[in-house]
Amino acid sequence: MNGGAPEPIEIRDVIDDDLAAIQAIYGFQVVHGVSSWEEQPPDLAEIRRRRDAIVQAGYPYRVAVGQGQVLGYAYASAYRPRPAYRYTVENSIYIAEQAQRLGLGRRLLDDLINQCTARGYRQMIAVIGDSHNAMSIDFHRKMGFRATGTIDAIGYKFGRWLDSVVMQRALGPGSDSPPDA
Repeated sequence: MNGGAPEPIEIRDVIDDDLAAIQAIYGFQVVHGVSSWEEQPPDLAEIRRRRDAIVQAGYPYRVAVGQGQVLGYAYASAYRPRPAYRYTVENSIYIAEQAQRLGLGRRLLDDLINQCTARGYRQMIAVIGDSHNAMSIDFHRKMGFRATGTIDAIGYKFGRWLDSVVMQRALGPGSDSPPDA
């Protein structure tokens, strides 16, 4: 990421060759951030297993690539396993530390929203780790999400209690009409 002209960024479906970079991006967040409440970074085999489960279930899993390098990734997954939730997805977005504040999160989430809308999903949920994570909360608000609740002190990491903030955005017609049969 240089200070000159913006580099072309490709957003595409994840492939096997992306998984090591995804593991590194996610592992950094596990060790240093509150976006994930895991305490030990998963190994590459676990990252592959998780990706395979998401893709095989029909959810989008996308990467942002610049100069041949994965700079961030986003995917949607089931919000809850019960059948009545089948039109609702939860989003996850992770950006490499060196690629922060370049607009990749916006591009990935825009893409993910479009992918999910095209697949007929009606609601997207963001579960944000920690109510003090103003950057993520503000980002989701700017992307059309509204705060729907906070679950206080539900997790414990880095020697402190963490809240979970739930935000929601309608996709397509949202709840204005029944889903297609």
